[in-house]
Amino acid sequence: MENYLLINALAADAPAGTLTGRTIDLGDLERYQVDVRVTHVGICHTDVGMIDNEWGFSQYPLVPGHEIVGVVEAIGEAVVGLEVGQRVGVGALCGSCMTCEWCLRGQQHVCPNGVATIFGGHHGGFASHVRVDDFRFAFALPDSLASEHAAPLMCAGATAFTPFVHYGVKPTDRVAIVGIGGLGHLAVQYAAAWGCEVTAISSTNAKRDEARALGAHHFVASGDEGAMATVRGKFDFILSTVGADLPWTDYVEALRPQGTLCIAGTSPSPFQVSLYHLLSEERRIVGGKTGALDDTAQMLTFTARHNITPMIEQFAMSDADAAVDRVRRGDVRYRAVLEA
Repeated sequence: MENYLLINALAADAPAGTLTGRTIDLGDLERYQVDVRVTHVGICHTDVGMIDNEWGFSQYPLVPGHEIVGVVEAIGEAVVGLEVGQRVGVGALCGSCMTCEWCLRGQQHVCPNGVATIFGGHHGGFASHVRVDDFRFAFALPDSLASEHAAPLMCAGATAFTPFVHYGVKPTDRVAIVGIGGLGHLAVQYAAAWGCEVTAISSTNAKRDEARALGAHHFVASGDEGAMATVRGKFDFILSTVGADLPWTDYVEALRPQGTLCIAGTSPSPFQVSLYHLLSEERRIVGGKTGALDDTAQMLTFTARHNITPMIEQFAMSDADAAVDRVRRGDVRYRAVLEA
């Protein structure tokens, strides 16, 4: 069995730095590991945040990229169900312990010992190859999903889809998607295909027509005076995908009794909300993140079945710095994808 010990990668060496080429020795391939030759990799805000050390725990040199599509080129001796030459996707997680109570429940995404694809010194997909620490985290892709479209699904798609499963969203529910960006434009499509009555919420009217084309039945420009007052008590489920602080009490008030506000976007500001509006009608605030193994597999099947397609802009891997900078400035509609 041939092991790919040396890979070519693009790495950041300091916060907000440019990406430089380097050769990295991955070491010997272990029993459960898989080496994947990267063909496409999406750029997520988390990649930019890690490059810029936005959360204070980046380790350099840092190879970003956790929305990966590629071809299996080497497999460990204990790997089953994957073959050399097979096309696969790899997301934000590339391994877990598989022995803790969470893994045994099928909730690998909250494993305390999970292996994140670009955290803790693991090298991501801005490279010739990526190593998956547990072969079960390399997902066979439906034939109908083009590789350039499948790449963003491995994080953005999984993050937008998983809350519908985890929090019991029903096809009869009234659902709002806050933020029509990299996550939100997929979440609108998922909610519509799920059968929900979908309202898209954006700060201005600029994306009204686009949101409706994606499947939204209604649109709210939250920046308009009094706009949020018109949707008080309307929604069973709200998914916020924006990475900014919002007037959270307004969104809690927009929930129906026992409704759920799910927050999938990060904000540097402390979260503040009036507890009265939670207690009075048994509303909930929950977190949303990329899902477990079964969630991601379901997402890929659902996406292919309903012909859901991310809106992307493609760049050559050699243009990674320019693409990262455009994502940093919020100047991509809606996902940047690098092609090797």
